[in-house]
Amino acid sequence: MTEIDRRRLLAGTAALTAGTLGAASALPATAGRPSPGPRVLRTPDHRFTGLPDYPFEPHHLRLRLGDGSRAKVRMHYVDERPAWPVRASGETILLLHGNPSWSYLYRHVIPPLVAAGHRCVALDLVGMGKSDKPTDRFLYTYQQHMDWLSEAVIERLDLRDVTLVCHDWGGTLGLRLLAEHPGRFRRAVAMNTGLRTGREELPAEGWRGLATWLQFTQRTNPLNVSGIVAGYTTSALDPAVLAAYDAPFPDDRHLHGVRRFAVLIPLTPDDEATPAFEAAWEVLETLDLPFLCVFGQDDHVTGGRHDELSGRIPGATGQPHTVLTGAHHFLQEDKPHEVAAAIDDFIRRTRP
Repeated sequence: MTEIDRRRLLAGTAALTAGTLGAASALPATAGRPSPGPRVLRTPDHRFTGLPDYPFEPHHLRLRLGDGSRAKVRMHYVDERPAWPVRASGETILLLHGNPSWSYLYRHVIPPLVAAGHRCVALDLVGMGKSDKPTDRFLYTYQQHMDWLSEAVIERLDLRDVTLVCHDWGGTLGLRLLAEHPGRFRRAVAMNTGLRTGREELPAEGWRGLATWLQFTQRTNPLNVSGIVAGYTTSALDPAVLAAYDAPFPDDRHLHGVRRFAVLIPLTPDDEATPAFEAAWEVLETLDLPFLCVFGQDDHVTGGRHDELSGRIPGATGQPHTVLTGAHHFLQEDKPHEVAAAIDDFIRRTRP
């Protein structure tokens, strides 16, 4: 099968499975209309009681829901800062997770960075983690995620001089945020992520795994989130850790965000998100702010190859890009201390 044939097949699969999801979710037949009942769901707090190695105080922002109403959606975030006797470095690190994870992914990365004097802000994307879950699956578009992220980071938290750390979909969103607000950032660290426009020739091996993911997430009910995380780590995860990844999703109604991410990946140049990706690349290809890639050698999509970022972004030239051995897609689980050390070293070497 040629790459063009594969794309056509997957484009059809995405459309077909989106329809399958609609049937499974028992939403109204009229496309685009919100389902009856609450506009958002909130995972009960007791689901997050006693999570291992996650002692962080919760913080929340109320953002515009984005459905044309006056309704709000609550976004959760972690905001950890150095305390005496640790001397503050004056650096703020924004940590963005991907799919189907949440800020829990960074639980072993944040403490050493705070101990090094850095402020760490880790968001839960809307529909994930402790953030609210809109019940209208059609709200989960690439642009709406960008609107939520921009409102949180730029308008509400007003973060400046930021070190962006982004993984998976956190990179697909975060790199566009970087392109749209480059003056807000000092440097960026990309981990097992990319910014594809739908025009690229995709590696067959990694894309085959991604195609499996597309079909799996749309057709499986219930969706085993912890099983996905466990399947893309090289380390064996404790049952309590697996439970923490399942905690945000008591039932399938809470999983629209997870499911929809999979069908937002641009497959062809005609994808509705392609112009935004291309506009972001126009900026990124001229950006000389320090840019570092930290990838996992065993990542099922990239295989540790980061040249699509490091080879195109000027600020990546000459940086000590790292491919961690023994690390799969969720490298924060496999090599958290190495990840934290790479971020801290990068910050110290590129201080103004």
